[in-house]
Amino acid sequence: MRVVGLMCLSEALGMTGFAAYPAFLALLRDTWSISNSEAGFIGGAYFAGYMTAVPFLSALTDRIDARRIYISSCLLAAVSNLGFAFLAQGVFTAALFQAMAGAGLGGTYMPGLKALTDRVTGPRQSRYISFYTATFGVGTSLSLLLAGWLGRMVSWPSAFGLLAAGPLIAVCIIFWGLQPLPPPCSGAARPGLLRSFAVLRNRTVLGYVLRYAVHCFELFGLRSWMVAFILFAYGLSRSGHPLLGATEAAALINFLGIPISILGNETAMRLGRTRYIPWAMMASGVLAWVAGFSSVWPGWLMLLLLALYFIAIMSDSAALTAGLVEVTALNARGAAMAVYSFGGFGAGFLAPLVFGAVLDVAGGKTDPSAWGLAFGSLGIGCFIVSIVARFKSKSHQL
Repeated sequence: MRVVGLMCLSEALGMTGFAAYPAFLALLRDTWSISNSEAGFIGGAYFAGYMTAVPFLSALTDRIDARRIYISSCLLAAVSNLGFAFLAQGVFTAALFQAMAGAGLGGTYMPGLKALTDRVTGPRQSRYISFYTATFGVGTSLSLLLAGWLGRMVSWPSAFGLLAAGPLIAVCIIFWGLQPLPPPCSGAARPGLLRSFAVLRNRTVLGYVLRYAVHCFELFGLRSWMVAFILFAYGLSRSGHPLLGATEAAALINFLGIPISILGNETAMRLGRTRYIPWAMMASGVLAWVAGFSSVWPGWLMLLLLALYFIAIMSDSAALTAGLVEVTALNARGAAMAVYSFGGFGAGFLAPLVFGAVLDVAGGKTDPSAWGLAFGSLGIGCFIVSIVARFKSKSHQL
């Protein structure tokens, strides 16, 4: 349990800059006079950086200790936050530093999971994996809270700079707290994207990768635009000053995903992943539309529906990742995690951009219907995948 605690703590601290841009999206969009599509492109660049880095870095953990990759990537995350603080001046420079930050996460999230599973084995491993993946929500919530608090006290560049402290603390935790291991498989083939994709010959692995992609499209699209949506809905509200600020509300909603992710994996272990996951995806696909059109309703109801939507998204998050680990051979686990992350965060790159483009085309940031359609675009993939899964399940029963 000591290793699990260290990895979860360092994961949360390493992500303090994760939600900085989403927290300041509306402010930076207006400050830099950019479109919703351009704002979405900057948000998506984070996941593009992750997608570019993770095939190599995660697959590399099959050859060297993931601890080394984790420490280097935390340092990159800190540097990218400082770069955004001092040098970002518009779409391209902001996107560059967001991509660097995403590459930093690419070297910590899945390599961190590999570091955990290399050191913790046995029947409780699936449960520990769910703790680790759920901690992603802790990191997101912490990042939103810190960004919101700092944004009220200092300028946005100063806030970005201060948030670089988290990854630096994570470096210290892992360096002194996690014992190094010998190379897992010194004779393994040199890692690379094409070699890693060989794991997709396993159709079960392929299924988990596809499901994770549509899951991440929905999750990261929502996380990128949630604060901006809440600010928009608050602007329409006639019920006076809200009890929660937009970043605090988003942080609280994200925090709900932590127990839900863990409970979802426990439920999937009992009911069976192939039965549980399609129903969870169908629920999130439907709730995307309901939450998206809630901006004109009372603020409390809007937040409730947004929370229910996020709960539905997170209910299969740990179940998917733990399922992938279960069906993958130990000597191919790093490669499988690389492809899994590549697909998920590749979808995460597209989601904020698609959301912003739909928002622009459908009427703009002041049109409630445009926000509803943009939200609906996030849930289409999960809904389709759930229908296909249910259809296949019924066909096998005939």
